[in-house]
Amino acid sequence: MADTAEATTDGTPLPVFVYGTLRRGGHNYDAFLRGRTTEEVPARLAGALLYEGPGYPYAVAAPRGEIHGELMVLAPAGHAAVLRALDVLEDCVPGDPGSLYDRVVREVRTERGGTARAWVYLAAERIARRLRAEGTPIPDGTWPRGA
Repeated sequence: MADTAEATTDGTPLPVFVYGTLRRGGHNYDAFLRGRTTEEVPARLAGALLYEGPGYPYAVAAPRGEIHGELMVLAPAGHAAVLRALDVLEDCVPGDPGSLYDRVVREVRTERGGTARAWVYLAAERIARRLRAEGTPIPDGTWPRGA
């Protein structure tokens, strides 16, 4: 479910942390993010593990682990529209138990050493339980592997 803290303390809409097909070079980047960001910064999400999925990865909340990705600062004019499009792409419907992902707010650390609150798509709990039990973790937290 989407967290209600949708903006930073200064009222700026939250950026999005991406770790899979939405990363630069990923097959969904051009369709959903190219030209719709004001900044794209390498970043890491602690407290989560990455698991192999069918053509894309799943991030799962975990006490240990780190995921490598990018912090995408969305252009203010299109911020809401991009988030709606990403929710559709990620099959994220707040309150729907059939969703694949939940969009939540987490703190990420940028390559520059700073931190930022950002939206992150984590596997919905029913998916996360299955992945923890029988999924294939990506130990280095990078997808695609070797990127």
